[in-house]
Amino acid sequence: MPAADQPTRIEMTDFSTSAREGARQTQGEARRDFGFKKGPAHAEALDRVRAWTRERFKLADDLPVVVAEVACGLPGCPPLETVVAFWTEGNRRHQFKLFKPVAEVVSDDLPFAWLKDALVWTGEDECC
Repeated sequence: MPAADQPTRIEMTDFSTSAREGARQTQGEARRDFGFKKGPAHAEALDRVRAWTRERFKLADDLPVVVAEVACGLPGCPPLETVVAFWTEGNRRHQFKLFKPVAEVVSDDLPFAWLKDALVWTGEDECC
């Protein structure tokens, strides 16, 4: 009980705060679930998009292709989008976004192969 001269402390939480607090109580689950999708279906979707990208742009097996599903909190942005980055000879980085979760991406969603040079990342932060 607070002293008479000190204000009463009122705690307010929203759903996310409650979930975080609950996760802290079960540390094992918090580490396992924090920021990662579970299950082989998600990993298979990432691999599928990676393979389609390598095939579409005729990339050598030793060149990196990175596929990630990211959350976007900007107004007008889809809640989840798929970001693909790949490198070509000369260490040129290419990047594109697909405005849907990786599990919903189909081969036809990838840019046409002839757009490869237009996908070169300039280092400038772009909106999309």
